[in-house]
Amino acid sequence: MAKRWTNDLTHADVTPESVYMNRRQILAGLAGLGVAGLGGANAAQASQKLVPDSWDVITSYNNFYEFGTGKEDPSKYAHSLTTDPWTIKIDGMVENPGDYALGDILSKMTIEERIYRFRCVEAWSMVVPWNGFELADLLQMAGVKDGAKYVAFETLVRPEEMPGQKYPFLDWPYVEGLRLDEAMHPLTLMATGIYGKTIPNQNGAPIRLVVPWKYGFKSIKSIVRITLTDKEPPTSWNKAISNEYGFYSNVNPTVDHPRWSQATERTIGGGIFAPRKDTLMFNGYEEEVAGLYEGMDLRKFF
Repeated sequence: MAKRWTNDLTHADVTPESVYMNRRQILAGLAGLGVAGLGGANAAQASQKLVPDSWDVITSYNNFYEFGTGKEDPSKYAHSLTTDPWTIKIDGMVENPGDYALGDILSKMTIEERIYRFRCVEAWSMVVPWNGFELADLLQMAGVKDGAKYVAFETLVRPEEMPGQKYPFLDWPYVEGLRLDEAMHPLTLMATGIYGKTIPNQNGAPIRLVVPWKYGFKSIKSIVRITLTDKEPPTSWNKAISNEYGFYSNVNPTVDHPRWSQATERTIGGGIFAPRKDTLMFNGYEEEVAGLYEGMDLRKFF
């Protein structure tokens, strides 16, 4: 198995489950109150404790565009997604290509809890307890051939169950990619659970990627294909808006999104008047991952 990673976060740091599941609704409320853009230096220091919602409430808000871009109740669509059985095709430059049943994969993996910082490109953040296994373990099982340099990922396409795919909001299927050394890094996780529970459909069931030093959209959901290649693979948001979303998408407070600053972030669950905090380079994982990008111009390769 791959090198295990030692966590610096504990359950005391974790964003409340109700806040994680209901984060976009909370953000909408902040915007409505006119406080979403408050800066850290001028924000009021008072904070407000958020009251946890019920499981039914916290799983009823759509943040997965395959189920639509509106803010309507995702249970109208997400509950119809069939996640069992589930197969992942592993192909390209591997020794053991094939269609792997998820159950067979999981039986060979070390499942563990990882508490990670999570930073959205929209400048909000939280701390999430994931359950899963290191992607490196899966790639080692598949056998990476010499010459492979990148790992490409693909989300399920099933518009009869994922109605957002009936509209050309993005070029479906959703695709993402990592450099091979990023994929093999011990921080890179294939997640099957959150908060000790199975990931809900609208959050990427039954298996998704988690790359904690990159913006959240890099963590592709509901994965059905993994391809090893020697060419940089296309990624959905880069294809859609290349000047806003680069291939790497590392969290970098010195590289702003063209439409907003990335220098600070709002912690979800901290209260509506909580001050913004400074964004950390590589989302706080600089010590672990900076060496991957030594000598690179991180403004050019954003």
